[in-house]
This record gives sequence, structure tokens and C-alpha cells, in this order.
Amino acid sequence: MALTLTDVKRIAHLARLELADADAERTLVQLNEFFGLVEQMQAVDTAGIAPLAHPIEQIEEVALRLRADAVSETVDRDAYQHSAPSVQDGLYLVPKVIE
Repeated sequence: MALTLTDVKRIAHLARLELADADAERTLVQLNEFFGLVEQMQAVDTAGIAPLAHPIEQIEEVALRLRADAVSETVDRDAYQHSAPSVQDGLYLVPKVIE
């Protein structure tokens, strides 16, 4: 997918960016190089390749340091709601804003 100078100027206009002609031409080159790279990556056949959790897994064994899945906090609703202006049955009461 190759962009034209008109495309770049339209994108800049939609993004509300002021782009000088020299900058627009440089941006056009950069965007076309980027889209070229994307096309190269899409051309690679990745069928049958399992996704990796971490790319370094292809080079060395990775041991993930995971913490234990345990509750580390307690719920102290009364302490949290102590500073609230109005509470009823554990719920915050707010003024009605819609008629």
C-alpha cells in the first residue's frame, strides 16, 4: 500500500496538523517505508508457529517469577466510607441529578 502526497496532506488535515510541503514529503517517504516493512512481515508464513510468551524463549530457558495468587488486602468498608458524606447499607448516597 503506497501513499501519495495527497494522502499525507489529507491525514494531516484530519489530524488537525499543520504540515509544510517539505515535511509532508519526508513524512510520505517514512510512511511508505513503514508500510513496506508491514507488507514484508505479512508475507512471512507463520502457519504452525506457536505464539511466544517471551521471544527470549527461543534462545534460553525462561523461568518466570510469579508471585503466589493470594489475597494480600482485606476489605475494611467502614474505614473507606468513614469520610463519605452520606452512606447507607454500605452504599454511597449521592444527590439525584436526573429528573
